[in-house]
Amino acid sequence: MTTRPQTEVKVTQVEEKPLLQVKNLVSALIGFTLFYLAVRWYQEAYGWTKGLDAYSPEFKLYWMSLMYVELALEAVAAAALWGWLWKTRDRRLEDYWMHLLKREIALERVKGAELKALLNKKRDRGLAMLTPREELRRNMTHLIWLAVYAWTFYWGVSFFTEQDATWHQTVIRDTDFTPSHIVVFYLSYPIFIITGGGAFLYAKTRVPYFAKGLSIPYLMLVVGPFTILPNVGFNEWGHTFWFMEEIFVAPLHWGFVVFCWFALSVMGVMLQVFSSILYLIENDLLSENPEALLVETGKPKEPSFPSIY
Repeated sequence: MTTRPQTEVKVTQVEEKPLLQVKNLVSALIGFTLFYLAVRWYQEAYGWTKGLDAYSPEFKLYWMSLMYVELALEAVAAAALWGWLWKTRDRRLEDYWMHLLKREIALERVKGAELKALLNKKRDRGLAMLTPREELRRNMTHLIWLAVYAWTFYWGVSFFTEQDATWHQTVIRDTDFTPSHIVVFYLSYPIFIITGGGAFLYAKTRVPYFAKGLSIPYLMLVVGPFTILPNVGFNEWGHTFWFMEEIFVAPLHWGFVVFCWFALSVMGVMLQVFSSILYLIENDLLSENPEALLVETGKPKEPSFPSIY
């Protein structure tokens, strides 16, 4: 009689990724902060000594060369980031959306005991091809994108824009290109535009809530501030021919203020993000409080469903 040799089977537990990558958030915020502080140091070091005469060789070397490098790197960064986000998109999100849509339609059509049975039926996540934890993790990553977008938006529209007004109230404007303009218009504005576009593409290509259709608040959040950049051309044309004062209440600057206000639509985007998160954790919340399933009439309470309309 022969016996087979026994083999030991080692079970390795796969460590799950944390829902919120705090290191990524902190690293991005610190990285952008150090970068902008370095830019501010450059302005302090060479703004007064090399940046007062736009026709001098020093200005061309220290400032115009900087602007050309900025524009080239930003074009490459936008193409690389947006292209990568689109190329690596989750192509199964359409199936996921249809799975949710069919369930929502079924809930609208059935009543009585059939409705109660459907509400108590466990959602078929297998058809969705995306685990709830992975979807929740993507929502958390999306929040990181929004936080970084808000941080770059602050540096561009608040810090360097206020600095630009102070510069022109102190130094006489000679051309459209100044040490302040080269940083605020051609560096900080494109950076928050690239970041905002990245946040939108991440949500559109990876988060099921935003996969179908277009979110109006999100379009306002991204496209509105983007139009600040084209408004720069109108602003420079106006200052060249109208010689208006460099104060924000001047009509020439109203476009900047209005387009900046579009950033307030982030509150609508956050409501949509929280709705997506609530959909994922709703079953856990209800399991801890079963009485919440029933309303005063004794009928089952319908859960909320993600919708972008």
